[in-house]
Amino acid sequence: MATPPAEYSRPRKAGLVRSARPTAGANRGTPAPDAGYALGLAAREVGHLDFAHEHDRHDVVVGVALVAAKRASLVGRAPTRDDVTLVLAHFGLAGTVSHALAAPFAGLAHSYVAQRRFVDSVSEDELRPRDVITRH
Repeated sequence: MATPPAEYSRPRKAGLVRSARPTAGANRGTPAPDAGYALGLAAREVGHLDFAHEHDRHDVVVGVALVAAKRASLVGRAPTRDDVTLVLAHFGLAGTVSHALAAPFAGLAHSYVAQRRFVDSVSEDELRPRDVITRH
């Protein structure tokens, strides 16, 4: 009977690593535990908005979720509704969303390259919670 490898020899999961971001760098992203949960939160919150062009909705949901996950990853936790709310406010998304306001999100749902470029365009300083002390 084969025995499983010892716990200490298994590779660590990227979402659970608490050291200085191991995958830091251009186009590498920022790992966060449960980052996919941001997509559900974003869909719920964006669902309350009215869109001038309904085809913009899915791109906005994906963009908001990605940036909310980036914000959560800065402090090493899963995304919350507050992350999504802050991202919506950051991009001025409230009430009725015009086609011009949704333009930065265009095509995000269908292109990983566009997603990386979009997320990297939002600086960490814009997203970092002001009341959190980070350790390096």
